[in-house]
Amino acid sequence: MEQRPTDRDSGDHRSTRCGYHRIDGDSITLIFALTSEQPVLLIYSGARLPDDEDLVALAAAQSPPRHGSQPDKPQRASPWPQAERGYSGLPAMSLRRGDRIVAADLALTGETRIADRSARLVLEDGVAGIQLTIDWRIADGDVVRAASTVTNLGDEPLAIDRIASLALPLPPWADHATRFHGRWAGEMTEATAAIPYGRTGGESRGGRPEFGGANWLIAHERGIGVDDGRGVAVHLAWSGDHETVIERDADSIIVQIGPRLDPGEVVLMPGASFTTPEAVVAIVQGGRNAVRRALHTHLRAAVLPGRADWPPRRVHLNSWEAVGFDMDEARLIALADAAHEIGVERFVVDDGWFTGRRNDRTSLGDWTPDPGRFSNGLGPLIDHVRRRGMDFGLWVEPEMVSPDSALYRAHPDWCIHRTQADRPTQRHQLVLDLARSEVSDHVFGAIDALLSANRIAYLKWDHNRPLFPNDGAGHAQTLALYALIDRLRAAHPTVEIESCASGGGRIDHAMLARCHRVWPSDNNDAIERLRINRAWSLFLPPEAMGNHVGPSPNPITGRRLPMDFRAKVAMFGHMGVEADPAAMDPADRETLAAHIACYQRFRALIHGGTLSEIGFGDPSLFGTMVRQDGGALALVARIDQAADYNATPVRFLGFDPARGYRVSFPLGDPVPAPADAPPLVLSGRALAEAGLVLPLARPATAHLIHIEAMDPTR
Repeated sequence: MEQRPTDRDSGDHRSTRCGYHRIDGDSITLIFALTSEQPVLLIYSGARLPDDEDLVALAAAQSPPRHGSQPDKPQRASPWPQAERGYSGLPAMSLRRGDRIVAADLALTGETRIADRSARLVLEDGVAGIQLTIDWRIADGDVVRAASTVTNLGDEPLAIDRIASLALPLPPWADHATRFHGRWAGEMTEATAAIPYGRTGGESRGGRPEFGGANWLIAHERGIGVDDGRGVAVHLAWSGDHETVIERDADSIIVQIGPRLDPGEVVLMPGASFTTPEAVVAIVQGGRNAVRRALHTHLRAAVLPGRADWPPRRVHLNSWEAVGFDMDEARLIALADAAHEIGVERFVVDDGWFTGRRNDRTSLGDWTPDPGRFSNGLGPLIDHVRRRGMDFGLWVEPEMVSPDSALYRAHPDWCIHRTQADRPTQRHQLVLDLARSEVSDHVFGAIDALLSANRIAYLKWDHNRPLFPNDGAGHAQTLALYALIDRLRAAHPTVEIESCASGGGRIDHAMLARCHRVWPSDNNDAIERLRINRAWSLFLPPEAMGNHVGPSPNPITGRRLPMDFRAKVAMFGHMGVEADPAAMDPADRETLAAHIACYQRFRALIHGGTLSEIGFGDPSLFGTMVRQDGGALALVARIDQAADYNATPVRFLGFDPARGYRVSFPLGDPVPAPADAPPLVLSGRALAEAGLVLPLARPATAHLIHIEAMDPTR
């Protein structure tokens, strides 16, 4: 819809393109102003407005008066901030021709189109020889996806030093932010505060998003809760380096996010174009759980590959914590037998299976089974696993090479390096230069041969080393990675792929578009995973997050936790095991088998329903609930000792207030009732208002609650 203002200067050469335009999703509206003073403004982003809203009146209501120390025609924060007309903030783009900075004063062209659920804004500066296209579209889940394209209309090469995928002026209420930081085994730590004045943000420089979490952000109003408050979630769908900038001044707050580029990394020849990765934005009402609903819906409908046709998420056993590098065919067969006995459905052999690999100092790149461990290849082990009713998965790290490997000795120049300089390693490995076609072809050939010769259902694709030295290689390396994975998926469409990067070092929508799950953290400590998973679940649905039962004591934290607690926490994701069942005491093994069976019973609900966080005033309590078709499964867990003997009742929201619901405990009632006691039935209103008292005084306590809608005819 377009509405034109009545007070524009008809003598301006751009005035015929002035007006107010809206695009709508099911629950959101974006309104753009195409003006003579600035090419484009975003005057509204928020809840869906009535179809007959007077946009001219709304713009007038939103227009700030001119104040002191401004240009005569004030420049407001825009979806494309540029400095040429007096905007004092960070421009969205920085360009050069040789050593000359290109100053572009971009104006709208007649190619601009705004209609239905998308806006394409085309701007040009004929003198500078620049064309810019800004594309915003409202996708599934009412999530906005935005990208920018710059085209070199000039006669000389054009270098892009910086370009934003998205420049988003925030609504005035979004003056607080929840950001994420972390480290290996401690990913996605939340930090919430008022957005400070000045420029803040974050970036990565290792050729991947890294553990810092700066490519995930929620701007929101003060005091946003689990189920109340407005928010704007922002993400960059890019697996390479990124830059996030939040800029606040006396007039506005604007977020910019895009790829981080080294000088000279992207240079456009005359007529060439460059398109940024897409930014992802969810503008919501309804608190943190509204962020989850929007982004989970979007991922399931538009990102995760073939999500609607996925079979049930099979329970994994990964060999790493059970055997490490100390493996051979006989030991893995025994481990597979123990896995089968507790209900495992997929047996995954982790690092250590390939030629010469006895530790992490050697053999990456030599992707053939070690003849000293598998004298007849992987075939006999795979056949045994399949006879046990399980399918077979394998760990690989295709982007890397060990200096001590046959591949490196044959091709020492295939790694990313500086000529006649040291080659610094991490985890005793280097990064292969996938942007070279001969390197990418070799890696494809090695993995393709492995998949063609063996009945492998699943690859755990790891990435344990950031890219250094970088020297402008990161963007091309990321595109080459995408091409390699796309090529392998086309050749082996039934093989599932997990993306791992020492845990959560490379999780983004672009990888999720190519993979079937991610590994949120190498840390399997259940208490740490409650925190890590709560943060990741703001953005990722449970079926995309690997979530395993680790050993006790935990090898990273040293903490000892009961099996009941570890197994319950692992159920709310894509469940797996990283331990040797045969080494467990019988009680733990029986407990784990019961939880695996329970997960199998409820996994369709867990992976197809709507996930919500349960809110508590107590920071030691964690709660997760998944609802679908009138029923729900919930987990409530305590990580530290309660202040009182009787914890506050747990309230369960979102149910029909007038309907009855049977409440049960699939893995044992925490307060056993007499054998002749009737089923526990509560109304939806009682669940929400009165709640349920659970024994939650002790640390490492967890309860599983099933809530099932009663037949209304009874």
